[in-house]
Amino acid sequence: MSHTAHIPSHRKPRRSASKIALRAGVAGGVLSTLAVAAAAGTANAAEPVSETIEMPTLSTDLSAQIAQSADATQQAADTYESRAEQDAAASKAAKQAKADLAKAEKKAEAERKAEAAAKKKAAEERASRSAERTSLSTQSAGGGSNTADAPAPASGSVGSVIGFLKAQLGDAYVMGASGPNAWDCSSLVQAAFKQAGVDLPRVSQDQSTMGTEVGTSNLQVGDILYWGGKGSAYHVGVYIGNGQYLDAANPSKGVVIQDLSGYPASGAVRVL
Repeated sequence: MSHTAHIPSHRKPRRSASKIALRAGVAGGVLSTLAVAAAAGTANAAEPVSETIEMPTLSTDLSAQIAQSADATQQAADTYESRAEQDAAASKAAKQAKADLAKAEKKAEAERKAEAAAKKKAAEERASRSAERTSLSTQSAGGGSNTADAPAPASGSVGSVIGFLKAQLGDAYVMGASGPNAWDCSSLVQAAFKQAGVDLPRVSQDQSTMGTEVGTSNLQVGDILYWGGKGSAYHVGVYIGNGQYLDAANPSKGVVIQDLSGYPASGAVRVL
């Protein structure tokens, strides 16, 4: 016996060929099984992609985006349309304003011309009345107590008043009468000024408030004289110049010419 026979050997025992083959076959089978399982797993993993499980969610989001885009486009279109309408309205308003301005300026110009013409006419009438008063005063001064015989001007507002009054000389005085052959003081004055186109109130109280108040020291032919307070006058007559007036005096005198010195008036108004 060898001196090393009792020492175990450290060499691995050799495997038999049958065991190696068996193990190889088992290993191959396991690998094949794993391969098949892997293939199956791969196939199963690919199937969800082909079925597009997430497509419904993607389609809903896309539809919402499209709808929002359409709404935005419509809003933009509405905004542009609204702006276009506003611009058109503003343009129309501007044109109308321009036309209205031109019309207003034309009207104002016409009014200015009419006003100027009216002022010119009024000035001419004042000058004419002044000339008439001067003529009537001269006639009265020249005629003295026979002033009634002096002819009145054929035309003109003041002349027509004085002419009418003188034509009534000698008529009766009757309280409340208004012509043609009997008068009271205010009806005679009212009828006289109507010849000149001036409408006076019927009673002396109201006639004393008409026209412009003038002082009795600054009388002109055609001024209305009143006796009593302004607005409460009890008698009226008309100044005919040369310190005289014509009135429907009373039942005993009738329509006459009198001197102011004998019966001074309280005041006077000018309506012509």
